[in-house]
Order: sequence, then C-alpha cells, then structure tokens
Amino acid sequence: MEGITNNSMRMMERSMEFLWTKQTALLDNISNAETPNYRAKLVTFEEDFQRQLEAADHGRNKITKRTMRETIENASWEVQKLDEITRRDENGVNVTEQMTELVRNAYQMQYVFQSLTSDITALRTAISG
Repeated sequence: MEGITNNSMRMMERSMEFLWTKQTALLDNISNAETPNYRAKLVTFEEDFQRQLEAADHGRNKITKRTMRETIENASWEVQKLDEITRRDENGVNVTEQMTELVRNAYQMQYVFQSLTSDITALRTAISG
C-alpha cells in the first residue's frame, strides 16, 4: 500500500504507533502507582520529529536532502524513566497527572483514527468511482 499512500497518511500511521506506545506507558504507570521504587515512564515523539524536520529543511537546497517520507520514517519515540519521586516509598507516579494524560492521549488517538478513516474512505471512493 506504500505506493498509494501519501505522506500525511504515513504520518498518521506513525502517530498512531506513537500514541499506542504512549497509551501503554501511561497504563503501566497507573497500574504501578502503588509499587515501591517504581519510576514513571514518559514517551516523547514530537521533539525528535521536530529535529528530523529541521535537519531535512537545512538540506533543502542540497542534492542529498531527505524526502518527507524519509523524515517521517526516521523520526522515532523514546521511552524514558522519570527520576521524579513523589512519595516516601519512592514511587514516581502522580495518578491524577497520568489519568489526565491518558484521557488526552485517547482524544488524540480518536482524532488520528478519524482522520485516517476519512482519508481511506476518500481513496476508496476515488478507486471505485
């Protein structure tokens, strides 16, 4: 399907992969809220993608510039363990913060999924006529 998908569809696919990873980390954090010495996980993607875009933009006038597809493919997310300790048992999970982020992440997933569905429907309509 790579030949018929555009960069925005591939970016939405990568966004869903990232959001799913983030959702998993948030659920791990919440489920370990009572585990002593547990460090909360944080998943980042936007920062690396921004760096990838800037690197591609700097090479704009060069023969070796990367395509947008390569930029999308090269961007990756990182799962980090936070050193922040919020309780005496050295657990680093703030459940309220994690639940809020979980809801925000779910809304983002819903938006990306709706956008993907819309693009696929338009593509299907164009193919069938």
